[in-house]
Amino acid sequence: MDIEAFNEKLSARDQQICHFLMTTINAHFLEAESKIWHKHPVWFLDGNPIVGYSKLKDCIRLMFWSGSSFEEPDLKPGTGKFKDAFIRYTSVDQIDLDDLKRWLEKSKEIQWDYRNIVKKKGRLDRIK
Repeated sequence: MDIEAFNEKLSARDQQICHFLMTTINAHFLEAESKIWHKHPVWFLDGNPIVGYSKLKDCIRLMFWSGSSFEEPDLKPGTGKFKDAFIRYTSVDQIDLDDLKRWLEKSKEIQWDYRNIVKKKGRLDRIK
């Protein structure tokens, strides 16, 4: 399944959110590989997961793998075990394009090495 097929399976409201996120991320990451990974759309730079989104019961969650290092108050930290952070959307109107572009730029500049986390037995190292 590709990302567009993932989006098409969602409700009209969620399709709007995901289409907006997908087109913005694709425009910002021309060099990124994108695919369905663990059942969700994810973008990678040099094999390292950077950003992705998923459908939760009542929203779309946009997640940045290294987002807790962005120092952005609107991004909520994940479980604490990793360096992820997220924001939830229930409407496309909630997406602030300036914030999204700033977070995407930070995701290029600030990266933790998820690609090698298994090889390093769960240890995360900063690569950028």
